[in-house]
Amino acid sequence: MERSLRTSDGESEIELSSKKKRVLATGKRKTSKARVVVSEGKGRIRVNSVPIHLIEPFLVREKIIEPFMLATDYKDKVDISIKTNGGGVIGQAEAARMGIAQGLVKFTRSKRLRNKYIEYDRTMLAGDARRKESKKFGGPGARRRKQKSYR
Repeated sequence: MERSLRTSDGESEIELSSKKKRVLATGKRKTSKARVVVSEGKGRIRVNSVPIHLIEPFLVREKIIEPFMLATDYKDKVDISIKTNGGGVIGQAEAARMGIAQGLVKFTRSKRLRNKYIEYDRTMLAGDARRKESKKFGGPGARRRKQKSYR
């Protein structure tokens, strides 16, 4: 999408290129957070500036690209950049997965894609509210207590 501006003399033109369409989305899982930028492109995915095919272990990579695989119509039309922090490897992968799904729905504004994600797995768009229970007195954790001895 390029626009041209004409100066007052009407002869010379200045070419201006408009910015690419970009959408920002976030995903959260446990204590992990992922910021996802979906922009027009060729189908590249980067996680913390690393191409997706270099991400190990395999299960994490598959979890991250899962929403991308369901959106087959938009596979080669968008680039996805993900920045994750906090939590563990799987938590970060699931946060990134949620962010990608939300970002693609925002980018495409497609109700069909949204319904496809919800039908496949609701946690792609809606977060999991479960959190760690807080520690209480009298023991090392939330529920465990010191062992009682009767003798």
